[in-house]
Formats: sequence, C-alpha cells, structure tokens
Amino acid sequence: MSTPAPSPSAPATSFDDAQKSATEAAGWVEANWADWLGAGLRILLIIVIALVLRALVRRTISKLIDRMNRGVEVAQGTTLGGLLVVNAERRKQRSEAIGSVLRSIASFTILGTAALTVLSVLQINLAPLLASAGVAGVAIGFGARNLVTDFLSGVFMILEDQYGVGDVIDAGVASGTVIEVGLRVTKLRGDNGEIWYVRNGEVKRIGNLSQGWATAVVDVQVGYAQDLDRARAVIEAAAEDMAKTDPWDEALWEPVQVLGLESVSADSVVIQAQAKTMPGKATAVARELRWRIKRAFDEAGITIVGGTPTAAVDDTGVPADPMVAVAAPSALANPDSPQALAARPVPSQGADGAK
Repeated sequence: MSTPAPSPSAPATSFDDAQKSATEAAGWVEANWADWLGAGLRILLIIVIALVLRALVRRTISKLIDRMNRGVEVAQGTTLGGLLVVNAERRKQRSEAIGSVLRSIASFTILGTAALTVLSVLQINLAPLLASAGVAGVAIGFGARNLVTDFLSGVFMILEDQYGVGDVIDAGVASGTVIEVGLRVTKLRGDNGEIWYVRNGEVKRIGNLSQGWATAVVDVQVGYAQDLDRARAVIEAAAEDMAKTDPWDEALWEPVQVLGLESVSADSVVIQAQAKTMPGKATAVARELRWRIKRAFDEAGITIVGGTPTAAVDDTGVPADPMVAVAAPSALANPDSPQALAARPVPSQGADGAK
C-alpha cells in the first residue's frame, strides 16, 4: 500500500500556533511590563536607601568613637596624673570594641530589613522562610553556644568597664596584667611573663586589683624584751622619711599606720604596719618599707628576730647562753640507744624460719 501524502494544512497550523503563542507572550509582557519596571525600581530604591543609610550610620558611629578617643588626654610626667586620667590605650580598645558592636548591629538591622522588603516586593511568601531561619538559628545557637556566651560576656564586660588594658586582675582561671580586651578573648600577661588567653564566657568572677586603692601590709618581728614604744617610733620615722621621697610620695596616699601587735609568742612579738597606696603599687611600697625599717632598726640597735635562732649577747659581747643556737641532740643519733634500737625494723617471719 502506498503512504498517504501529508496534508497541506499541517505547516500552516504549526505556524498559526507559533504566531498565536508569540502574540499571547507579547500581550502578557505588554500587560505586565509596567509592574516589572515598578518592582525593579522599588527594589533598586530599597537597596540604594539601605546602603546610604548604612554608610551614614557607620560614619556617625565612627565619628563618635573618634571623639571618645580624643576626649581625654593622659597627663604626662607624673604617675598620679596617669592614674587619675583614663588610660589612653584602655579607652581606645574599649571604644573600638563598642564601636565594632554598634556598627555590626546597625549593618545587620538595616541590611536584614532591606532584604525582607525586597522579598516582599517580589511577592515571595516570607512565612516559610522565617520559620526555616528560626529553626536554623536555634540549631546554630546550640552548636555555637560557647561562642555566643563568650561574645555576650565580652560585650557586657566592655560596656560595664569591669577591667581594661593595664589593670591587674584575678579572673579565677588565670591572673595577670590585662594587655588586650576583645569581644571573645581577654589576653593577660602573667607574673612570669607568660600570656594567658581567657575566654570571656569562662570568667565567673573578676577581682580587679587596679581600681580604687591598694593596701600594703608589713609585719616586723622583734624580740619579746624590746621596747615597743621605741620600735613604733623608729617605724613611724622611717615611714615618714619614705613619704617625702620621690616616687613614694605619690605611691603613698595616706601616712603609714602602725596598727599594733599582730601576734605575741614566748620569745618574740610581731608589729604590723599598714599603708594605703596607689593601685598596683602595694607590693613595691611594702618592699621599700621593709628595706627602710630594717636599716632604721640596725641604726637604732633593735634586733629583728625570726628564722634561725641566734645567741643573745650581753653588754660585754659575750653570749649569755652559748647553747641557745645549738639544736637539741637527737636520741636516734646513737645507734645503741634504746630509742634507736626500738626504731629498728622487725625481722620478717621468713627470716626467723630460715635461722
């Protein structure tokens, strides 16, 4: 059988369908181009406004931070001036950290609002997106809870000015001088020169030894028979002379006080002196005060006792009791003494059976 010839109307039908589809597409574009153009212009306007607003807010925050850094000048030439005026490096790091937090919050708020507005212009349903974002946020919060805790703790530490650069602090897990304060980690310099990196979220308590004032305490142990009124007068004279000497005149904030007897024993007494000092200077003041008290006692002929016993010397220079500096003999020094024999190990049962 022969194949039937194609119908001459088939090409015409395909052409008519294509022409009809093109006409419908052109009509649909003509009907919606105004909406597309309006939506595009709105999206462009939203993006431009968001970027301009973000730049203005960040610039304003940066200017405020710069003004905070220039607000206080550290006094030069005196230790007291450097203490009473806020430390420049401390102010700088604190203000920069606050500025960084404020800029990040401003950028996140402005750009996030702009993104949600653009999606609403595109007629995208935001409910599923927000729900997914909430679930993702919860998951990230559980996974990075330590990071979030460190960050939030660092923010509140900086805002509350709990410590700053140059402060000597006890953070529980470590102690030392603060050399850098960050939003996540605080860097400390230990007494031996080591550097401690302490996560802000691990700090449960802070002891700041550089705020307000410090106390230097010095204990002086003298013989029981010494004249206490004379010893007090010598200590007060040494402390008064120290208070007039640079740089201790600025380190000492109040006159040294002789509080009295800290303890009394059969052969000695302990006199305690106390002084209010500049923060961070208590150790240095206590060392210098001990040095000066020792020299003053040597000049006054007052003997400081303690440690290894020494023989008492009378006016003629002869020891009153030559055996005072000799240790008591040990009963175990003689191997044949009853005490030494009693201390010998008991022979084992096996050894007795062998015999």
